[in-house]
Amino acid sequence: MAKLLLGKEVTAVMNQRLQEQAAQLKSAGVTPKLAIVRCGADPSDVAYEKGAETRAALVGVDVEKFLLPEQAAKEEVLAVIDRINADPGMHGCLMLRPLRGRLRDAQDEICNRLLPEKDVDCMTDLSNAGVFTGKDLGFPPCTPQACMEILHHYGIDPKGKRAVVIGRSLVVGKPVAMMLLAEHATITICHTKTVDTPAVARRADILISAAGALGSLTKDHVRPGQIVLDVSVNWDPEKPNARGGLGAMAGDAVFEEVAPIVDAITPVPGGVGTVTTSVLMGHVMEAARRTLA
Repeated sequence: MAKLLLGKEVTAVMNQRLQEQAAQLKSAGVTPKLAIVRCGADPSDVAYEKGAETRAALVGVDVEKFLLPEQAAKEEVLAVIDRINADPGMHGCLMLRPLRGRLRDAQDEICNRLLPEKDVDCMTDLSNAGVFTGKDLGFPPCTPQACMEILHHYGIDPKGKRAVVIGRSLVVGKPVAMMLLAEHATITICHTKTVDTPAVARRADILISAAGALGSLTKDHVRPGQIVLDVSVNWDPEKPNARGGLGAMAGDAVFEEVAPIVDAITPVPGGVGTVTTSVLMGHVMEAARRTLA
């Protein structure tokens, strides 16, 4: 059975450091604050929001939420972003993406409305440019950085290894590929047009699944010796939950197939998402610290 790469072991170290940073900021008269913008009530968005709120309370970050319907007008969302931009007491903004419905086509415009100094989850083109050029132009995206935090914590060095990323979104796939490349891994990105994705995935030393498709990573994608990071958060209506019913979070991996084969894997929940929220809080702390300069 694979070793479980548990996010709680990574965040235990990170959270202590974040609590110390929050105390230092508050002694200087600054309370770090995060704005969360959610349009609609997608289960994965709601789950991430709750996790972020819990982590914020633990480490000392205030949270203000802006909840809009999925069919909100573009102008309504832009007005929320403008309000966040104008408030010096809001140090960072998390907008849960992707936007859906009528907002889908306006996502780029809405994201780029945010001031770069408050872009703590790489919403803007400028922050993305920093990831792809290796320059300090903003904050990197939290989920890809969480993947790297897990690899570092467990002593997994990407240097010289073959890394396969399934998924090419700007939220996870492309940026995590660039972060792995920056640490000297050899990168392959798979997507919906890739021919024989399972064969490509089996060649990986480090396999990162960010397809966002329940059950899409099977025993056919893996081999012994691999490290698997399951990034996606999906809703499985057939998975037993803690209340004794059905319906719970799950990743891309068919866990009972994949875990007995590979060397190590992140569970969902309890893996990458747990670390992602600590990374986010670290970015809020840094954004608040910069206001003191």
